[in-house]
Amino acid sequence: MAGPRNISVSEASRPVLPRHAKLKYDETRKVWVVLAPERVLAPDEIAVEVLQLCNGERNVGEVADQLAAKYAAPREAILADVIAMLQDLADKGFLTEIREKTS
Repeated sequence: MAGPRNISVSEASRPVLPRHAKLKYDETRKVWVVLAPERVLAPDEIAVEVLQLCNGERNVGEVADQLAAKYAAPREAILADVIAMLQDLADKGFLTEIREKTS
């Protein structure tokens, strides 16, 4: 059953690693890893690039815009891939999002 922290990633989401997870370069293995309590995830090169853009300020659409420009690739294809990847990470507890403050 999904917990309250699970998010549904969309183009408007502003994803960020949760406080307990850190994206870090492992010098020994020469790979990027996401460190979380009792878990380590070794994302591929593209996932690392996406995660580096997920700072809680950019939304998923802006991340896709940036990658589409960098790789001269169709934005819609990149957006779909980014949403799928981030949703997978969110489902595994490696991603949360910045929520707008409502007053």
